[in-house]
Amino acid sequence: MAEKNKLSIISMSGDFDKVIAVFTLASGAAAVGYEVNIFFTFWGLNSIKKKTGRSFIGTGFLARFFNFLLGGRRALPLSRLNFGGLSPVLMTGMMKGKNVATLEELFDASKALGVNFYACEMAMHVLGLTKDDFIPEVRGVLGVASFLEMSKGGQTLFI
Repeated sequence: MAEKNKLSIISMSGDFDKVIAVFTLASGAAAVGYEVNIFFTFWGLNSIKKKTGRSFIGTGFLARFFNFLLGGRRALPLSRLNFGGLSPVLMTGMMKGKNVATLEELFDASKALGVNFYACEMAMHVLGLTKDDFIPEVRGVLGVASFLEMSKGGQTLFI
C-alpha cells in the first residue's frame, strides 16, 4: 500500500495575506488527497480563535490585553500597506471580484476537507489561552516534539 502524501504547516504569522497562504495550501493539498496538519503558534493562533474579532480573552491582565490587540481571524492586518485595517477589507473585495476564494471560504474549505488543526501548547501558555478559546475543530494542543513526530515523512512549511 502506498504511503499517503503529507503536508505539515507551521502557522506563526497573524498577517491576513500569510494566513490566506496557509489556508490556500492546506485546502489545496487536502483536496488532492494529502494528509494536512497545521500547527498554529503565537500570532497564528488568531486564525483559530472562537472569537473572530477583538476580545479580552486569556488569563491575567497582560494576556487579556495582548489578545484584545491581536484580535481574531476577522481582525488580521495585511503584512504591508495595511492602511489602518482597511486593506484586508479591500483585498477581500478584490478576491471576490476575481472569483478567488476569500479567507473565510478557504478556512471553511480546510475544515470541510479534514485538515487537522493543532494549537501550540507553549504559545497558549504564554498568551494565557486554553483549548476552550479555540474553535472545536482544533484536534489537540501539542508541543513542538509531538508536532515534529507527526510531520515525519512529509513536507513541512513555515509561514
